[in-house]
Amino acid sequence: MWGVLRGSGAFRGLWAARAVSFLGDSLGLVALLLYVQHRTGAALAVALLLLAGDFVPGLFGAFAGVVGDRFDLRKVMVACDLVQGALTVVMAATLPPLTVLLVLVAVRSVTAQVFQASSRSAMPALVRDDQLEAANSALGAGTNGLEAIGPIIAAGLFLITDVRGILLIDAATFFVSAGLLSRLPRIPPSQPSGHSVLKDARDGLGYILTSAPIRVIGIGFFAVVAFNGVDDVAMVFLAKDELHGSDSASSMLYAGVGIGLIVGFAILARYAGRLRMPVLLLVGFAVSSLGNLVTGLAWAIWAALAFQVIRGLGIAGIDVGVNTHLQRVVPAHLRSRVFGNLYGAIGLAAGLSYLGGGLLLEHTNARTTFVAAGVGGLIATAATAIAWRRSGDEESEPRVRR
Repeated sequence: MWGVLRGSGAFRGLWAARAVSFLGDSLGLVALLLYVQHRTGAALAVALLLLAGDFVPGLFGAFAGVVGDRFDLRKVMVACDLVQGALTVVMAATLPPLTVLLVLVAVRSVTAQVFQASSRSAMPALVRDDQLEAANSALGAGTNGLEAIGPIIAAGLFLITDVRGILLIDAATFFVSAGLLSRLPRIPPSQPSGHSVLKDARDGLGYILTSAPIRVIGIGFFAVVAFNGVDDVAMVFLAKDELHGSDSASSMLYAGVGIGLIVGFAILARYAGRLRMPVLLLVGFAVSSLGNLVTGLAWAIWAALAFQVIRGLGIAGIDVGVNTHLQRVVPAHLRSRVFGNLYGAIGLAAGLSYLGGGLLLEHTNARTTFVAAGVGGLIATAATAIAWRRSGDEESEPRVRR
């Protein structure tokens, strides 16, 4: 992991920019959640805030990647950071009513979706092909590591400032990130289409639909997230109702996945190159689903925490496997669009999981919800593995000398 950071100044700049920005995002999310809860006192308002940040960008996934495939990726990423920073400054300065805040959050999240597709597309231009696994692992460890400690830092900052101050710090991280990204080399589009935005969006979606291996991965990823995303909703009920934990213990359970992610990325940075990426992502699907299943069977808080660490290990495998595989096999001129569509769909899957899981939780209990999520995810994993073999994808990823 550290080797690729030392060896590529360009990647080091992207890594630092993403780490700073993710830290700011985690601070800002805590501030916004507390602001909405204090101003409205309504759980629905908090849910709407989360949907504006996760679900709404998914509706624009087909268009998010078009920007990166039409313009210089460095300029796209810098512009996205500047826009997000400006929107956050507006939130901090005005502390608007809920309706306006939801619109601002949604616009900022769509901008973040454009950035996400562009940053993932840029990776092959910043590191050698045989470094992609290590680079994706390092990026995941840096971003998720800082995102995991963000709420802790936010708790400390609330001792010396308020929601407005934390949002201004969040805005500052976007501007720092933009400055770091401005030092990257130019990454111009490899094959400008000259078509309309709508035509480019259709072509990007069409590529996924007509390429069986990519389609199988996308559908499998969507299904696994649609089943397993409910853990964010059900965790507190498992901790409080079934395991009779305290508020502190409940909070600790949410840290389990973050711990697993950091450990998983560290391991994968060293060993992922020995695996084919589709195999890694399938293992990730299975392990993350199994983590939720056994969490539902946990007999104590410490056991549930350990099982969520296992789930985090699986999610790390999914992240590195999906991103590295697509960076290798998708044509450069379509790469941003494929990432935009894929992660837009994953945002929709997470939203559906929140809604469906919430209904299941209401009519059963947290244990049943976790077990159902895990079983559903394992079935989706098995179906994806069978479809992947039939698609011939085992021959699609080039072998890379190590």
